[in-house]
Formats: sequence, structure tokens, C-alpha cells
Amino acid sequence: MSDAHLSGRQFDDGTPLVQLTDEPIELDAREQADGTGQGDARSRRGRLVMVLLAVVAALGVGVFGTWGWRIVQQKDARITTPDQVAGLRLDTSDRAASTADYLRSGIAADIQLDSSFGAVYQDPADERRSVLIFGGTTLLWQPERDLESLFGLMADETATVTGLRDVSPGPLGGVMKCGSTSGDGGEFAVCGWADHGSVVLAMFPARSTDEAAGLLRQIRNGIQSRD
Repeated sequence: MSDAHLSGRQFDDGTPLVQLTDEPIELDAREQADGTGQGDARSRRGRLVMVLLAVVAALGVGVFGTWGWRIVQQKDARITTPDQVAGLRLDTSDRAASTADYLRSGIAADIQLDSSFGAVYQDPADERRSVLIFGGTTLLWQPERDLESLFGLMADETATVTGLRDVSPGPLGGVMKCGSTSGDGGEFAVCGWADHGSVVLAMFPARSTDEAAGLLRQIRNGIQSRD
């Protein structure tokens, strides 16, 4: 059907219809500018999204790399019980050996370890301030969780550990926490550390948590090493 007759017609209000031609219809300057601006905005948004994704990916790789490197550094831990450490002397009496074995078996039943130990160290200046220490070595993916599990075991054996807080772990890294609990001899400090290769807990009768934290760092430096 021909469109020629349309140009000669009008609306009822007298307005003529738009003439249709074979020529392309061009946008005016403002329409062109608006169209180009929208395209540029979309392009800029797309580039921004790509940049943000790249940054997130880079951060993820960085975090994973740091975590992986920490595992490599800490996983091959070894713990020994020397005759003397941090001014304390290893108690080799039958009673101390029985206590140490009880502590060692307790943690071994709760956390699967490659090796475990228990020891009692005497303070030459005051026998009431002996240190009971136990723990072991294995590859730990979440050291803080395993340390908290060990504090939970401690609570099952005695009373709830209160005032638990993070303290500096010292140069060997990982996480270290201290709190206090009570037993037959009254209230005493409880501190422990964990890294990707070891988890250890120690009890410090007649010592404050601050003193116990400092002493545990010294003990750790004397009994823990890494391959």
C-alpha cells in the first residue's frame, strides 16, 4: 500500500501528519550528545567493575598466600622437656611423672596429635609455684579454635576458666591466651599457645595472669623449635 496519501491528510484538530521519506532520520546535536554520554557512562562503569574485581582477586590471593606461608613456617614444630628452662627445674619424681602422664593423656584424648607430652617444672624459690605444662604437636589448620578447645577441656577437669584474653605470643607467633581458674590450692593462672604446628596449655599456681604470660613465653622459647 502506498504512503503518499498520508502527507495530504491531517488530524481532526488540523495538525498535519509527519512526512515519511526515504532519507535516514538524523538525531539533533543534543540527542547525539545524550546518547554518547550514556554509552561512555556504561563503559566507565564496566571498567570500574573490572578494576574492583581485579583488586578483590588480588587481595584474596594475598591473604591466602600469607596464610599458606604461615602454615609452612609453623607446621614442623618440635617440643622437648629439658632439665631446666626459664629458671625452673624439671620435676622427675614419681608424683610429678604421674601428674604429667595424666595431663598428657587428657589432651591426647581430646585432640588428635602426632606427639604429646606432659611435664611439671619446679620453681626453686617456692615449691608452691610449680608449673604444670602439657600439649603436643601436629598440623593445625585453626590454631585458635584448638586452643579454645583445650581451655574447654581444662574447664571440664576443674572449673570454668574466667577472664580469658589474648596476650602476646612472642617471637614464635601463633596465638596465646591467658585466664584464671580455681582448684584445691585456690585460684591460679592458666595460659596456652597454639600455632599451625603445636598446641600447649600450662597451669601456674600462685601467679597472676600477667606473670604467667611472661613466664610461658620464656618456657616456650626454651622448649619449642621448628625444623
